[in-house]
Amino acid sequence: MLFLFWCANEHQQFRLAEFESLASLLNVPLVWVFKSSEHPWVILDMASEEEALKIISRSVSAKYCLHLWAEGNSYQEFHTNLKAYPFNEQAKWLSEDLSFKVHVESFNRKTSVEERLEKIESLSYIPLQGPVNLKSPQVVFSYFEFHGFDHNNLPEEPLKIMFGRQVGEGQREKITKLSIKKRKFIGNTTMDPQLSLLMANLCKVEAGRVVLDPFVGTGSLLIAAAEFGGLVLGGDIDYLTLHARTRPSRVGQKVRAEDESMLANFEQYGLTSQYLGVIAGDASQSPWREQAWLDCVITDPPYGIRECTTRVGTSKDYSNQAIPEEYLDKHIPEKVAYTLYQLLTDLLNFSAKSLRVGGRLVYWLPVIRQTYQPDRVPSHPGLRLVADCEQVLSSHTSRRLLVMERVEGEGEAVVSKELTLFQEQFFLPTAGNISRKERKERIKEHGHLNLSEEEIKQFAKK
Repeated sequence: MLFLFWCANEHQQFRLAEFESLASLLNVPLVWVFKSSEHPWVILDMASEEEALKIISRSVSAKYCLHLWAEGNSYQEFHTNLKAYPFNEQAKWLSEDLSFKVHVESFNRKTSVEERLEKIESLSYIPLQGPVNLKSPQVVFSYFEFHGFDHNNLPEEPLKIMFGRQVGEGQREKITKLSIKKRKFIGNTTMDPQLSLLMANLCKVEAGRVVLDPFVGTGSLLIAAAEFGGLVLGGDIDYLTLHARTRPSRVGQKVRAEDESMLANFEQYGLTSQYLGVIAGDASQSPWREQAWLDCVITDPPYGIRECTTRVGTSKDYSNQAIPEEYLDKHIPEKVAYTLYQLLTDLLNFSAKSLRVGGRLVYWLPVIRQTYQPDRVPSHPGLRLVADCEQVLSSHTSRRLLVMERVEGEGEAVVSKELTLFQEQFFLPTAGNISRKERKERIKEHGHLNLSEEEIKQFAKK
């Protein structure tokens, strides 16, 4: 049976990785008929409708799933194929006992109400016998058109037309439910709910799995994991953030409300039973037990751009003296810089020790697009790279969402020092040295600024 998944035109680079992760989690074999991260749909050959329902019931990328009845590259081809479809095999969905509606959607072209009605009426040969019900139909049929990607050069006819019975809808409503606009407690780097939910799916979070975020911040990733049933906990060195004592991030808000807290967010979404708590701790000196007890490590480490990266330490020599005992209770440890190289090394080593075999580590890696090479991705003998997805941030920077799975193997993490020089190159004053016209030409040709070594050295001096 062919099932079409009509997807949202957002974060397309994460779509295929999400489908593959969900298929692994739900034990559903994937047989690709049409596989694309650019087009707004994919088609899978599945053994039953139940398998399709499993995928769509967790997917954040997909908007709708339908049992595909016909498709065509022109109106004539489409209607010819649909007329040849054996409607008698779907008689139970066409009976007079079931109300229905036809959902029409076009990609890259707006359609008026009159045009949508015209397309629906063109399907009059389908033996639909039930009454029309636009508000709460028992059966929904979907008609999709694809008009290409060029807004300025639309074809006279759609490049692809598809029709079928809708099996289910994706989990897009969770994006609205978890919107940070209405969330009680947020910070400067609170993760967008759509990306948080995608990360939870890539991490294969499900009911009962233990999920840790070692750089928890305001807990956005944990909320998404808890929404899918995970038992969540986290840690962070910034105890002011953990206790909601930092300056408010919302425009116009000068002081935080008394009831703002990490727990308040979980109470807001009815997820307190999934929340195990957070602790103030240093990721470079892990406070967690050294054994395989986690199912998922999901995190967005600080990059040193919007939030500083620190660890407990000092540049002073305390070898011959100690902190007096009367000051120990209220002593706040000194902090030093925590480089991205050290952070990634610690994160991979910790994950390899703490994840059960089959568990996953999902984290963001900031990169300079021009210098990034897939073979430089941080690695560990006990972690297998499953997916590498890019979110473009600017003309010369992006961040990669890396998905790694725990496998048998021991050793130490291998991290490229060249890859971790993000902060140094992020602040290069390129805008004042390269004209806007030249920047556009370089991006069009190379996909990034294509800075030469001489230019990087020259800009670094300014």
